[in-house]
Amino acid sequence: ALAALLFFYGKVLCTDLPWLQEIGRPRPSRRLPVVLTPDEVVRILGFLEGEHRLFAQLLYGTGMRISEGLQLRVKDLDFDHGTIIVREGKGSKDRALMLPESLAPSLREQLSRARAWWLKDQAEGRSGVALPDALERKYPRAGHS
Repeated sequence: ALAALLFFYGKVLCTDLPWLQEIGRPRPSRRLPVVLTPDEVVRILGFLEGEHRLFAQLLYGTGMRISEGLQLRVKDLDFDHGTIIVREGKGSKDRALMLPESLAPSLREQLSRARAWWLKDQAEGRSGVALPDALERKYPRAGHS
């Protein structure tokens, strides 16, 4: 309504109302996030298993966003200092998070399994990642470590 009045007086009536500028503008209300109870979290995690459960535990235990968790690299995990580096998170900023001690053994096991799969693929000549044909032709070394 305030914007309509400003437009009407300023553009239609060509009248300047300086006192109207001093009126505070309403701020949009922020909705509070839904917070799960600890029991609800346990029940949800109970439906998951394997890598999916570990990923959900990592997100919940650190407060990471899904996109930040998906962009994690092995080099971002520092088990010695108990930290995780989130690179270019919200606002393109890096930040350090606490690595939950309870997840360290499971994360180490997952890294060990992933390394074994990678070594097996290397030995069988399947290194790299799948790329669309056009990209593979344009960048022949892309996707290979």
